[in-house]
Amino acid sequence: MDELTLLGASRTPVPTSPDDAVLETFANTHPGRDYVIRFDCPEFTALCPLTGQPDFGQITIEYVADARCIESKALKIYLFSFRNHGSFHEEVTNRILEDIVAACAPRRAKVIGNFRPRGGIAIHVTAEYEAPIS
Repeated sequence: MDELTLLGASRTPVPTSPDDAVLETFANTHPGRDYVIRFDCPEFTALCPLTGQPDFGQITIEYVADARCIESKALKIYLFSFRNHGSFHEEVTNRILEDIVAACAPRRAKVIGNFRPRGGIAIHVTAEYEAPIS
């Protein structure tokens, strides 16, 4: 657990961009078993890259860990980093999946972005990953 720097920190600055955020991980204590880890972020916020207006949504992350697990406080701070970042919904959802895969190399992962209507249209994006069979 020595590698975790955000958990237990009394003050943690929020990065202004996901490029500056760190997804910390810890060792999976049950790597021989498939089990689903699910995170829900019902208050996700990002900015429209063209208008700068806020977009609100819910991000759900489900994954089956291999050797590493995502630490939840680091994930929270990472997701907060989108608040001042301009991205389309499709980009946000796929970016989160790519960053999760890069951080912990899961066996499988899925990110679901359910974005609130703006202009009368709600957008729902699902991105999935499955590790290649070795």
